[in-house]
Amino acid sequence: MEREKLEARARALIEAEAEVFRAKRPRSAAAHDEATSGFFDGVPQHWMLDWPTPFPLVVDQASGAELVDLDGNRIVDVCLGDTGAMFGHGPAPVLEALRNAGTRGLTTMLPSSDAAVVGRLLVERFGLPRWQLGATASDANRFAIRVARAVTGRAKLLVFDGCYHGAVDDTLVDLVDGRTVSRRNLLGQVRDLGELTVSIPFNDETALEKALAGHDIACVLAEPVMTNCGMIPPAPGFHDALRRLTRAAGTLLLIDETHTISTGLGGYTAVHGLEPDLMVMGKPIGGGVPVSVWGMTQAISDRLHVIRREQSGHGHSGIGTTLSGSALQLACLRACLEQVMTEEAYGRMQANADRIEAGFTAAIAAAGLDWTVSRVGARLEVVFSPVPVRNAAEARAAASDTIEAALHLSMLNLGYLLTPFHNMVLVSPALSESQADGLVAAFATVLGRLSERRAAA
Repeated sequence: MEREKLEARARALIEAEAEVFRAKRPRSAAAHDEATSGFFDGVPQHWMLDWPTPFPLVVDQASGAELVDLDGNRIVDVCLGDTGAMFGHGPAPVLEALRNAGTRGLTTMLPSSDAAVVGRLLVERFGLPRWQLGATASDANRFAIRVARAVTGRAKLLVFDGCYHGAVDDTLVDLVDGRTVSRRNLLGQVRDLGELTVSIPFNDETALEKALAGHDIACVLAEPVMTNCGMIPPAPGFHDALRRLTRAAGTLLLIDETHTISTGLGGYTAVHGLEPDLMVMGKPIGGGVPVSVWGMTQAISDRLHVIRREQSGHGHSGIGTTLSGSALQLACLRACLEQVMTEEAYGRMQANADRIEAGFTAAIAAAGLDWTVSRVGARLEVVFSPVPVRNAAEARAAASDTIEAALHLSMLNLGYLLTPFHNMVLVSPALSESQADGLVAAFATVLGRLSERRAAA
């Protein structure tokens, strides 16, 4: 089907669905009043207006795989806070840890009794022998990059075009006409980020080898599967090449598993046998509580001890914040690692992801659309391309903000909340088979409207 015709239908669908959204949510509409809210843009974070809805959906309750908005509409959630609630909203063990934490202290700037257990769990689950805590993946990436620069004595960082590693200045770059430049939408940017950051296409072994040839890159920071500019899987052999070339160049490999922890127990790294020097995880690892972890090899740990003694000594090193490593974080981490992020939970997630992938693929075929479904474990995305995309340039060419908005808004009105970025679907262990089947049926209905074909029964 021609893209122009599809986008024209999508625009008409957006207009109609926006009216349905408004009619269902008068209380949410009234709640969004910038003049009286006290918040800039009327929301706690300005990007909460980036959803393709006429005004923000205001959530009253969130539990398991379901939301209830301020107007009483029940919604099956496959956005899950863009991975922050990957294992469901309010897992019982995390809620219990929160209840207990109130009587045991929240933050003391000292290790809690959970610290030793959490440290061992991190080593067992993710492989690396030495770990530290942060508040967010952005923090953890900043700290890991600082360590990489310290132990290598190099300043430059390499990332892949289209990457997302939180609000880390060094990573907020784009590849434009072969040059690494600061992203154009950054506010208050005063330094050319291309001075110390190199961006290359994902899956491009030749570009990687060329970039590392100068032996001036401290570390390569990579998601094992790119997830923020469209789901981009690694080409066969790319991770082997990435590890081989970084080692040959004396460059450290930092793997950001924040989004790809959906892959399976231990994340993509454990499932696929990657061998990073440094690793970062945020958002879901504490069950929605602000906490992140970053780990390192013994060799890096040993070198860091020497540098700390010679250079930093006692006091501030630029690594860590006061609330990082708190008793509250450790309690929730322990609950998540021991009782939430289990093999059984991943089994339920993968089984329902199988159902959704098969159902989405069938619905796309029935609608006569040349789209594909990309997947990493319990994370799926509909890509507007007949073949999987290989890099950010291909992902951008395949994308359509208009079609994405139409799908998102239509699915929301049918009771299913997708991630607004590329219409991604996240499958929590709390999602039931009937909810998964309902999601597929709703998707087929929307595609029927877009393609003007009868939706699958």
